Amino acid sequence: MDWNSTLMRVFSLPGLADPTEVAEAGNWSTSLMLLLALGLVILNGFFVAAEFALVKVRLGQVKKMVEQNKPFAKTAYWLAQRLDQSLSACQLGITMASLALGWVGEPAFATLVEPLFHRLGIHSEQLLHTFSFIVAFSCITALHLVVGEQAPKIFAIRRPKQMILWCAAPMLFFYYLLYPFLIVLNWVTSIILGWLGLSNDGGHDSPHNEEEIRALVREAHIHGHLTGSEHRLLNAVFEFDDLICRLVMVPRGDVEFLDINRPFPELLKYAIETKHTRYPLCDSSLDTLLGVVHMKDLLGVDPNDESFDLRKIMRTPVKVPENMLISRVLQRIQTHHQLLTFVVDEYGTIIGIVTLENVLEKIIGPVDDEFDTVEKPNVQQISDNEYLVSGSTPVSEVERELGIELHENDFDTAAGVLMSKSGRLPRQGDLIDFDGVTAKVEKVSNDHTEQIRFTLADPDSQGGSGS
Repeated sequence: MDWNSTLMRVFSLPGLADPTEVAEAGNWSTSLMLLLALGLVILNGFFVAAEFALVKVRLGQVKKMVEQNKPFAKTAYWLAQRLDQSLSACQLGITMASLALGWVGEPAFATLVEPLFHRLGIHSEQLLHTFSFIVAFSCITALHLVVGEQAPKIFAIRRPKQMILWCAAPMLFFYYLLYPFLIVLNWVTSIILGWLGLSNDGGHDSPHNEEEIRALVREAHIHGHLTGSEHRLLNAVFEFDDLICRLVMVPRGDVEFLDINRPFPELLKYAIETKHTRYPLCDSSLDTLLGVVHMKDLLGVDPNDESFDLRKIMRTPVKVPENMLISRVLQRIQTHHQLLTFVVDEYGTIIGIVTLENVLEKIIGPVDDEFDTVEKPNVQQISDNEYLVSGSTPVSEVERELGIELHENDFDTAAGVLMSKSGRLPRQGDLIDFDGVTAKVEKVSNDHTEQIRFTLADPDSQGGSGS
């Protein structure tokens, strides 16, 4: 639409203003349409910002702002509670503003640039129309994308709480203004969603699942909102509930116990040497567990009294199945007030023990007391592609630290994986090949692989062969 030519035709009728007034009227009309186009761009940006702020901010965050008595927080909370209708109002506003901008903006910009082409010597009406349309379309599109879309969108995503407060009052006005249209729009939307097998139940603010929360935590760490220790702690908490006590227990072969058949002074000397707080009390072996002895109960007892019977002070042992989640083991410890728990397999045999220290270490890392020896880490990197790994290291830790996949579900430790792969008891010097990895048994003690050297293949020379 050529607004100037229209005005010229109107004002050129007999009895109307002279040509000078006509020209001024045309300039005034162009300025008015440009201002209207700019206003529509800003209006479009407002609806875009309001939409993304409503989607980005969570209802709990808005409720907290209401409790803090922030301006327009109650209005924002009202809109957030009616998210489907509020988003429909935003979409309707965006559509109407964009259509009006196309109707008003392009002719106004075309009228503005036509004098520039006249100065360049272009007088052909067809060329003028074509070039004016191209320039006007490009200008209005760029203005619409930057001011009406990208800038408000990015601002709303980065500062949703601030933006939703700014947009709350105008959005409430538009909500009521467009309410009749919203009813029809939501009704049609519900029908279409029903055809697609979805319900229009307003579930935009559904809780995050574990994977999404981990991703959010990782992003927060990358952008500096969480420290490295906080990031590790939160990840450990998520992994905590997935672990079973078999993966954290002290294996049976490493359990130090007191044999009731030995004299009390000898047992006391053994306890002083091994420096533990609690000991299983057994009759010859762990298969005949009698109870648990706490060293505090021995205070005041004559260390030379060979007739003292430890069964007088022993406590009832607590047993748990090997596949019990350690979160439930922690509950059992809290309920029975016993920090030493015995792990039993499907045949009723004690295969290890779990202490409160073993459980907490899976969350906060190693917890060594004054008597614990400083142990080397389970995985030690000794060169660019070589690692020394303790045989008791969990498979998941080996895969995570070395960046490999061992594809083993039947065994929990690196030593078990090697035994499964070789099909026999390990011997020192054994070489076992995986896809892109060679494992060498470095140290064996009592048929248990204590140390393994993993050598990763050079990616440039790896042929993908495996055993």
